[in-house]
Amino acid sequence: MSDTTNTPEEAATPDTATEALPNESVAQDMTELLAKHAEVSDAYLRAKAEAENIRRRSEEEIAKARKFAVESFAESLLPVRDSLEAALASHAAKPDTPVETVLEGVTATLRQLTAALERNKVLEINPEAGTKFDPNYHQAISMVPAEQEANTVVGVLQKGYSIAERVLRPALVTVAAPK
Repeated sequence: MSDTTNTPEEAATPDTATEALPNESVAQDMTELLAKHAEVSDAYLRAKAEAENIRRRSEEEIAKARKFAVESFAESLLPVRDSLEAALASHAAKPDTPVETVLEGVTATLRQLTAALERNKVLEINPEAGTKFDPNYHQAISMVPAEQEANTVVGVLQKGYSIAERVLRPALVTVAAPK
C-alpha cells in the first residue's frame, strides 16, 4: 500500500490551479492602482487649475482695487470743487460782491472740504499748546524758550494729517526748549 500523505516539500509546492490565483490577484491590484492613480492625477490637475484661477482672479481684483481706490475720495471732493467754481463765477458776474458774502461762501466750502476729508478718514493733527512732542505725529521746526515743560508743543505752524492712523503729513510745530 502506498502512502498518500504529502511530504513537507510536496506540501510547500503549489499546484497549477493555485498558481494562477496570485497572478490574477496581482493583475487586478495593478488595474485598481492604475485606476486610483488616474483618479488622483485628475483631482490634482483640477486642484492645480482651480488654484491658478483663484490666483489670477485675485491679481485682477487687486489691480482693480488699486486703480479705483481713490474713486470714493474723488467723488467726495467734487462738490467742494463745484462750490469753488460757483464762487469764482459769482464773483465774475458781480465783482462788487461784499467781502462778508464771499467769506460766508468760503467758510461753507471749507466745511464741505472738512466733511469730505473726515468721511474718508483723513483727520487733522493739530496739537494744543502744552501737548508732549511726539515725533511720530509732529515735526519740530524750532525750539523756543517758553514757560512750559521742555519738549512740549508751544505752537502749530502747519496742521498735519493722518489717514487710517497713518501720517500723511506731520504737524509742523515749535517746541519748548529745556530751561
